[in-house]
Amino acid sequence: MRLTFASYNIHKAVGTDRRRDPDRIITVLREIDADIIALQEADLRIGDRASVLERTALDDSPWKPVDVAKRPRSLGWHGNALLVRRGFTVIGSEPLDLPTLEPRGAARADLEIEGVHIRVVGTHLDLSGLRRRDQIKAILGHVDACEPPCPTVVMGDFNQWGNRTGAMQEFRRKWHVLETGRSFPSRQPIARLDRIVTSDEWGCLEQHVHHSATASQASDHLPVVAQLELPNL
Repeated sequence: MRLTFASYNIHKAVGTDRRRDPDRIITVLREIDADIIALQEADLRIGDRASVLERTALDDSPWKPVDVAKRPRSLGWHGNALLVRRGFTVIGSEPLDLPTLEPRGAARADLEIEGVHIRVVGTHLDLSGLRRRDQIKAILGHVDACEPPCPTVVMGDFNQWGNRTGAMQEFRRKWHVLETGRSFPSRQPIARLDRIVTSDEWGCLEQHVHHSATASQASDHLPVVAQLELPNL
């Protein structure tokens, strides 16, 4: 089984030109054409926390949103949303509360694809760094408690520069932090803030930052992408 995963902080669809343009985000998602997508900052932070992506635009796309929102007009939880191919079966999903000084969270989905059970978590971690390690511990603790155990991918905006320093040390056992590349800021990326992390079952065939003309303008982050396989399935 081979699947393409992507993580994208869409900055509430506000681009580097300071215009809010959800259509540009959809264009970038179509360029990537991933099977499973984790979005960050997918909802507004004020009022009823409405999604910045119109449901009609998603209805015309290859993806369906996973049900993790707690508010009627939201797409995600604390801005964390998951999109999956329409043909995939969502077995279960859950918004996750994280220990935080800021409004942060995560979203988890269990999927069945061609008879295989996989798990994905999308998240946006603490900007200050004060609770980032605790947040990763909370996510990994939740994954460990989920039944049944299955191949898992955790991805999102980790707000962490080093792959093996600070809070990322929590992934040193049983997890692989991919070297997807620099994703922030989108016009001249210098920081590896956006991550894709896999459990042992996955093999990585390809990993990269998606850098197109539209992506460099649509958000202040670039998407990170990885093609993964389950070699024993």
